[in-house]
Amino acid sequence: MLYKTYGKTGKKISAISFGGMRFANPDDIDANVAVVLHAYRRGINYFDTAPDYCKDKSEEIVGSAVKQMDRGGIFVSTKCMDSNGDGLRKSLEQSLKRLNVDRIDFFHIWCLLTLEGWQERKTGGAVAAAQKAKEEGLISHLVVSSHLNGPDLRKVLAEGVFEGATLGYCAINFPYRQEAVDAAGRMNLGIVTMNPLDGGAIPKHAKRFDFIRSPKDATVTAAALRFNVSQPAITSALVGFTTVEQIDEAVAAVEDFQPYDASHLQSMRKKILDSFKGLCTGCGYCLPCPVGIDVPRMMDAYNYTILQGKMQSAVGRLHWHWGLKPADAKACSLCGACEERCTQRLPIRDRLKEIAAIPTEKPNS
Repeated sequence: MLYKTYGKTGKKISAISFGGMRFANPDDIDANVAVVLHAYRRGINYFDTAPDYCKDKSEEIVGSAVKQMDRGGIFVSTKCMDSNGDGLRKSLEQSLKRLNVDRIDFFHIWCLLTLEGWQERKTGGAVAAAQKAKEEGLISHLVVSSHLNGPDLRKVLAEGVFEGATLGYCAINFPYRQEAVDAAGRMNLGIVTMNPLDGGAIPKHAKRFDFIRSPKDATVTAAALRFNVSQPAITSALVGFTTVEQIDEAVAAVEDFQPYDASHLQSMRKKILDSFKGLCTGCGYCLPCPVGIDVPRMMDAYNYTILQGKMQSAVGRLHWHWGLKPADAKACSLCGACEERCTQRLPIRDRLKEIAAIPTEKPNS
């Protein structure tokens, strides 16, 4: 396993980290603990979770696995999105109990979407409460998990509150976040990238993304992970694992690791920008919809029209994967609330109109 230093903390973090947000059956605690322990045995030492992940079972799963690990050799990460100081403290204490630890190594101010929201975290007492908990030894490092655009996140990081950030970054959405990554590097802050495989879209469309592979990349998955890890400012790629096979593939991607050179990274970026503008990364921050449309799932289906070049591709995705139909998009009131919250500034209303206009013939399986 390759290990990289997390900013100024001096902590050596595995270049592939474990994301506890995609357990296949959260109720099967033992089976999921086995997956986490497999990652540990393969050299992964950073385990990320949060309240509410996986039917609110993720922290329990990770905590059960932590009891079987060498605590001195791992780093546990969790989060809180409460703006209120008392609420953050209560959440932190619950996380400590669930995770079976006496401190959180990397504690995130979670789900930071706007600069106004950042002010609320400060005025509401959440930041002060987290800093107090750090003084008490309940938190080792205070960091942020954000879907802010690059310039706005750079402003937040420049305030000096955080030692690092977790942000969405992959071979699809990197232009939106590159400024924050570069700024963090200049500030010597740690960066963990969430959704480095775009929530699974990249390996699911391996043929379409094959152009990002170098001759040394066995798979498109390996290329996508190395695209992240090759960048000096990025400490670790956080992958939401479901199976041990996924872990083995990700770990193999960084074995005997040689970073891409600058010319290859530039070539990848240009090809991606030319080919895949505007794919939804599925962060879900467009919700709630005032009329109840499941916007992330609709946009996920629209991705397939971009990837496969035809609107009808969305029908099968909606029907077979999400149990939805194009007509469900007709409820859109065009209020624009989803677009205001969209972390990628996608034209959601126009896309919903396109989906709603798709003929409602029965999709092929």
